[in-house]
Amino acid sequence: MAKNRKPKLAVWKFSSCDGCQLSLLDCEDELLAVADSVEIAYFLEASRAEIAGPYDISLVEGSITTPHEIERIKKVRAQSRALISIGACATVGGIQALKNYRNVDDLIMTVYAHPEYIDTLTTSTAIADHVTVDFELRGCPINKEQLLELINATLNARKPNVSQHSQCIECKLAGTVCVMVSQGKPCLGPITQAGCGNVCPRCDRGCYGCFGPKETPNPAALSTRMKELGLSDREVKHFYRLFNTGAPAFHDEGNAHE
Repeated sequence: MAKNRKPKLAVWKFSSCDGCQLSLLDCEDELLAVADSVEIAYFLEASRAEIAGPYDISLVEGSITTPHEIERIKKVRAQSRALISIGACATVGGIQALKNYRNVDDLIMTVYAHPEYIDTLTTSTAIADHVTVDFELRGCPINKEQLLELINATLNARKPNVSQHSQCIECKLAGTVCVMVSQGKPCLGPITQAGCGNVCPRCDRGCYGCFGPKETPNPAALSTRMKELGLSDREVKHFYRLFNTGAPAFHDEGNAHE
């Protein structure tokens, strides 16, 4: 890296809703500090300016759902020193991975007036299924503080301090009463990675698993408890088939209740 040259940051969009890119824009004052530390070379959500690579950091939002995206992500990887996938779409295929359980041709014929114009893959898959990824940041959407920490760590060549523990610990640290214990509500908190800021449980609702499985989850034990609370196999299956349905732990446990 040339002396006094700012590292180049690029933000790329694949199949997604743009929510994770908006999380970066939502950093507001913190984003000014990021902009002062890096050269934002490519970020179409924020600017039409495009600066050619190679890039020191590439943040990639979205899953791979078309043949064109397979070729495009390979080109992004080739010009990126560090490639970081951000959000559930990029890390496990996102909610659009629900199509992985169905006949895609049938869906296309049902939804689109002119299916002949649709060019899609039969699956929605993670960025890491196609290229080497240096770090995966979970969430639907991602946590902006975790994103800032990740950018800082990458720029300073250190390991990012991103929590790997469960949502349950986040609830306890916040003083939130467990909705599953106190009210018998189903909740994915025991097997979901923390990061959302305890949003649903503090609003008296069970966790929906927006940040995907934590380290060494035990979904089978949680499913047993959900059935004790009165959920049918179909209801348990649908609990796992949400934003992170493509995560192996959630995918396998959902299939176990097919």
